[in-house]
Amino acid sequence: MTTPQEELLPATRRALLHRIAVAQSEGRTPSLVAAVVRDGRAVWHGARSSVDGHGPDENVQYRIGSITKTFTAVLVLRLRDEGVLDLGDALEKHLPGTGAGEATIAELLAHSGGLAAESPAPWWERTPGSLRPELADVLGKQPLVHPVGRRHHYSNPGYTLLGALVEKLRGAPWEDVLRREVLEPLGLDRTTAQPQAPHAGGWAVHPWADVLLPEPAEDLGRMAPAGQLWSTTGDLARFAVFLTRGDDRVLSARSVREMRAPAAPAEAADVVDGAAYGLGLQIQYRDGRLLVGHSGSLPGFLANLTISVEDDVAAVVLTNCTSGPLTAGVGADLVRIVAEAEPRIPEPWRPLPEADAAVLELAGQWYWGTHAFALRLTPDGGVSLEPLSGFGRRSRFRANDDGTWTGLEGYYAGELLRAVRRPDGAVSHLDLGSFVFTRQPYEEGASVPGGVDPEGWRGIG
Repeated sequence: MTTPQEELLPATRRALLHRIAVAQSEGRTPSLVAAVVRDGRAVWHGARSSVDGHGPDENVQYRIGSITKTFTAVLVLRLRDEGVLDLGDALEKHLPGTGAGEATIAELLAHSGGLAAESPAPWWERTPGSLRPELADVLGKQPLVHPVGRRHHYSNPGYTLLGALVEKLRGAPWEDVLRREVLEPLGLDRTTAQPQAPHAGGWAVHPWADVLLPEPAEDLGRMAPAGQLWSTTGDLARFAVFLTRGDDRVLSARSVREMRAPAAPAEAADVVDGAAYGLGLQIQYRDGRLLVGHSGSLPGFLANLTISVEDDVAAVVLTNCTSGPLTAGVGADLVRIVAEAEPRIPEPWRPLPEADAAVLELAGQWYWGTHAFALRLTPDGGVSLEPLSGFGRRSRFRANDDGTWTGLEGYYAGELLRAVRRPDGAVSHLDLGSFVFTRQPYEEGASVPGGVDPEGWRGIG
């Protein structure tokens, strides 16, 4: 992936550089590197460093911490897509004897499996993984701290279990499976479990003085699927494109879209903050924009990957200090700068190459009781149903082979939409999960539940 600087306007490039310069300076970090992706490729790379003339480029590795979890989630979704497991399966079905087997695979992916946030002491991020050789050492005597499935509670041991699940079902180490099934197909040659030169060193910056202390870079062992990886802005830019569009060599667009959908019960604080969690991806609303991605931290390093699918803009921010710039905020700002300064130009409108007459017949106005809706054909061969008033339930629907449609979002997600026809072939009404939609409000002779008063509409005399 190239980084042609001229693809962004000079004012936009300066605004991006200014943002990371402020972050590096005010965050007091030895170095900070960033990249921006637009329309499927990197269009900007920037770096700030405390050492003159040594600004890291897009090939310098930094540790990415919990962004590793998103890679682990991709491996689990691949097993689901192959039919090896179901996300609703209890962990015990595939990985027995852990003491946390009641949690489903989906709950572990979404951090709602009830597990503790961390492994037992000593703190796993600053100690060698050899201290925790078995899953029991990671989970401790009481793995669960909440009822399974009741609340979102971020859990590093939960992703250790998912990594062990991948190893059990693939019959190979997590690192080998990741390289073979994700890193190599996507061309992420600079994403590795162990650092490979050139790479940044991790530092702690004294909170009250401009002095440094080196941080250890431990091999996390069993905890690796939760935070082991090293990567670069170049590789994570490519990974952002994959998480936006999918890649059939790894996961389909449909499956990565599923990863981006909220999957965990939200806590009150999450609702206030506009945050949620999908299947290995963090989700937030910021400045009216829906953002997905993941943050990461390990001693000596902070990382963030932020994507606005609607704007087709993503940002990567990597830095080598234990605490400093709020990389999630920086990433969101980089996305906002590009999306607002250079809004996405929509594709030209084009007529459909063909239209099924039986589907075209359904287009137009429909009524659920007295609520007016419009059914429209969509360019992907499906249909959409939305209220004409601007308020109410709406959804897009995917076409099925039998002439029905399945809801993709909102209240109607997963619900079946079908056209009910009379014996002569004429359309009687639409049935959507038992709701009847008619061409006229409470249309006489239509199959309206409870019937229609035979005297019809009237005034009050």
